[in-house]
Amino acid sequence: MKRLLPAAALALIALLTASCGMGSAEGVVDKDRIVIGVRPDLPSVGFRNPDGSFEGYDVDVAGYIAGKLGKEVELIPVLAADRERVLLQDRADLVVATYTISQDRKARVLFAGPYHISYQDILVRPGETGIRNVRDLKGRRICEVQGSNAAARVLEERKVAARVLPFKDYKACLAGLKADQVDAITTNDVILAGLAKQDGGGMRLVNAQFNEQRTGVGMRKGDVESCEEVNRVITGMYQDGTAEKLLRKWFGSTGLKIGTVAVPEFEGCS
Repeated sequence: MKRLLPAAALALIALLTASCGMGSAEGVVDKDRIVIGVRPDLPSVGFRNPDGSFEGYDVDVAGYIAGKLGKEVELIPVLAADRERVLLQDRADLVVATYTISQDRKARVLFAGPYHISYQDILVRPGETGIRNVRDLKGRRICEVQGSNAAARVLEERKVAARVLPFKDYKACLAGLKADQVDAITTNDVILAGLAKQDGGGMRLVNAQFNEQRTGVGMRKGDVESCEEVNRVITGMYQDGTAEKLLRKWFGSTGLKIGTVAVPEFEGCS
């Protein structure tokens, strides 16, 4: 006859099994080679060239982090809508892809940083004089790019009743602005600065600077040790002057207000 274990013993076994499972995942610091997701569609931020190579501010930040961690690195393209998915599906170890830290995102992924503080801004056609700040977007047509929360921030946080039109990506959104299909593009200012730079200076950045954007390094939940190590690397990036150098390299000629470059206040690895 089979003997049944007491309930207390079963509970202890379950607890020990769970503890072992929690420690089985390999963290970023334990790996020799890591995969980092970067944007392929944002000029000067994260952009994939015809030869397959990547360039931009976020790409340089990703390379700096990997180098300081002593890791070989593979970069993969990650669009805005896929940033969380590649982490949850273990297809990327880190995501450095204009990933704004928010409470709903923190419920699903871990964030190191932020590595950059910027603002939401507005890009308009050169002859547009009626849009000077976010309130002027009332009744105007603005882009909504899949995976971005920029349009929602205008409607929900700023309570501005803009007309939102969906676009696949920012390349299509820029084409829509030039073709008078939309009146403005609003999102992270470095994205807008990169679009304006690629377009040859035809579009104009308003420099309205609203809705602070805290851009972090996306990581898998639970990898606290690696998150803290990435935070130390980000601190060093500011202290050794690399952060300011990279900002001026990619955005110094775009009209973007760079201002004082100082170590951001971190979110904490929890």
